[in-house]
Amino acid sequence: MITHKNISLFFIFLLLLLFLLNLYNAIHFLWFVVVILLWIGINAFGSARISSNYHVKAFCSNPLETEKKIALTFDDGPSIYTLEVLELLKKYNAKATFFCIGKNIETHPEILQKVIDEGHLIGNHSYSHSKFFDFYNAKKITEEIQKTDTLLEKFTSRKINFFRPPYGVTTPSIRRALKVTGHKTIGWNIRSLDGGTKDQELIFNRLIKHICPGGIVLLHDTGKHSVLVLEQFLQFLQKNNYQVVSIEELLNLKAYEN
Repeated sequence: MITHKNISLFFIFLLLLLFLLNLYNAIHFLWFVVVILLWIGINAFGSARISSNYHVKAFCSNPLETEKKIALTFDDGPSIYTLEVLELLKKYNAKATFFCIGKNIETHPEILQKVIDEGHLIGNHSYSHSKFFDFYNAKKITEEIQKTDTLLEKFTSRKINFFRPPYGVTTPSIRRALKVTGHKTIGWNIRSLDGGTKDQELIFNRLIKHICPGGIVLLHDTGKHSVLVLEQFLQFLQKNNYQVVSIEELLNLKAYEN
């Protein structure tokens, strides 16, 4: 398996080998540069791709699922648009998992309560969702996760098990933090890109292109364009006999502990 630890050991060995060879026969410094750049490139790719399991084990789909079952997940709420999302989910009898940002929970506690009252699951998506979250040390990441857990557990009265890292980026610091908090990392394999574009046609076409049994869909409950695409997508799923199930059912994992 290609993991951060294995790759690091391999490139350290490779650099040591080059150094030893250089003692007996001068090697051009560009070889060292190429090896280091390749190492950095692999680290960047593995960190940015949550499904790579490069730093942490992430549950991104159920590849063994043969029936037309998928799970819907929403990031970055709660927000005023979460209410519209909830109405659509109720209309199409679908359950979802909402990965919530701590500071938004403080702003919209009544909306989070409605999410739970209507039978949906919630997970941890950090407290700040800072652009610099990936550069935080393990202590600060742990504090962010625990602070958000404290907010979420006021509504569940149970320990939160699911965590989704901001932007889907993982790092050694996040790995160390999760060893402390004990969360399971939930990723996705169907990314709508609605967090980066408001082009509804592009978002919708991307979703239906990648739909598959056992898939986990990533959407956001923070914009009107996402709400409009969601209704189109739910209609598509209904017409094509897809069933929207919870993350718990799809992955056979518990969202909370008693």
